[in-house]
Amino acid sequence: MFHALRVSEVGRLTDDSVTVTFAVPPELDETFRHTPGQHIALRRVVDGEEIRRTYSICAPAGDRPVLRVGIRLVEGGDFSTYALKELAVGDTVEVMEPTGRFVLPPRPGHFAAIVGGSGITPVLSMASTLLAREPDARFCLIRSDRTVASTMFLEEVADLKDRFPHRFQLVTVVSREEQQAGLPSGRLDEERLAALLPALLPVEGVDGWFLCGPLGLVKGAERALRGLGVRRKVIHQEIFHVDDGALDAALAAGAARPTDAAGGPVGSTLTATLDGRSGSWPVQEGDSLLETVLRSRADAPYACKGGVCGTCRAFLVSGEVRMDRNFALEPEETDAGYVLACQSHPATAEVELDFDR
Repeated sequence: MFHALRVSEVGRLTDDSVTVTFAVPPELDETFRHTPGQHIALRRVVDGEEIRRTYSICAPAGDRPVLRVGIRLVEGGDFSTYALKELAVGDTVEVMEPTGRFVLPPRPGHFAAIVGGSGITPVLSMASTLLAREPDARFCLIRSDRTVASTMFLEEVADLKDRFPHRFQLVTVVSREEQQAGLPSGRLDEERLAALLPALLPVEGVDGWFLCGPLGLVKGAERALRGLGVRRKVIHQEIFHVDDGALDAALAAGAARPTDAAGGPVGSTLTATLDGRSGSWPVQEGDSLLETVLRSRADAPYACKGGVCGTCRAFLVSGEVRMDRNFALEPEETDAGYVLACQSHPATAEVELDFDR
C-alpha cells in the first residue's frame, strides 16, 4: 500500500547521488518502522504512465522511524533523474511501506559486508543500528567504488569508524584511481577476494555475510566465500543492478539461469490471495502471473519487474510455474515454495498464489 509522504530533506552525496528524507506522520510510525536492510518502493505517474523504483533505507532503525534513502543517477533512469534534478523539499511522493528480507536485526556477533557502489545503502543502516544497539557486536565493511569522489556516504562511514574504532573494521578499494594508502586499486573479483578475506578476519567465524551491489561483484564474492568454506546459510545477498554483460557472465557461471516460459498449458487459470481477498483470472498467453493479477488488482505488490527486488514474492500454494530469472530469492525461499510473480509463468492448468504469506 502506498502513502503520500512529504519530502523533508534532499541532501547531495556526490555529483551523481542524493539522499531523500520523507516526513513520517505519527499515525504512520508503525507502518514505516523498518528492520535494518529493508527497502521502500517509490511511485510517480508521468504522462499517464506509472513509474516505480525501489531504494534501500540508509538511516538507522529506531522506534521513531527516519525514512531516508540514497539515490544514484542511472543513465536514462526516469526516477533517479527526477530525484537528482527536480525533487525538492515540500514535494509529495507516494511511498510503499518497508519490505525485504536482506536484513540484519541487531544481535551479538561478528558480521561482515562486501558492497559495491550504491550497495552501501542498506548496509549503512545495518552497521549503524547494530553497533549502536549491541555492545558485543562487531562489523567489518569491505567496500568497492570507482573513485573516492563517487563514494556514497563517505562521511557517514568515517563517523562509524570514529565512534566504534574497536568494533568497526573498514576496508576501502577504488577501481579507477590509485590511493595513497590502503589496498591497491582494482576490481574486487572472486580471485582477489579469496586472497584478501582470510587476511582481514576469521572468515568461517563470521556469523553473517551481507553482499550487496552489482551482480558481478555479488556473485564473485559468493563464490569466493563458498571456496573458503563459508556455509551458504550465513551468506545473504541483494543485487542492485543487472546489466546485460553481467547477466551473461553470471549465467555462464551457472547463476540464476532463466527457464523457457514458452510451451506452458493454453488457457491456464490463476487464483491469487492478496490482502485477505482472493480472485481467479485467466492467464493471457505470454503474460507473467503478476501481469495477470494487475489487470484486476492494481494493489498487487511490485517494483522492478526484473526479478531483482523481490517485492512481488508470493507463496505457490498449488500448481507449478516457470521463473524466467531470479536474483532476489535465496535457495531456502524457493525450496519453501516462494516464487517471484513478475518472473513466473504457469506450467500447469491451475496455479494458486498467496501474496499474504
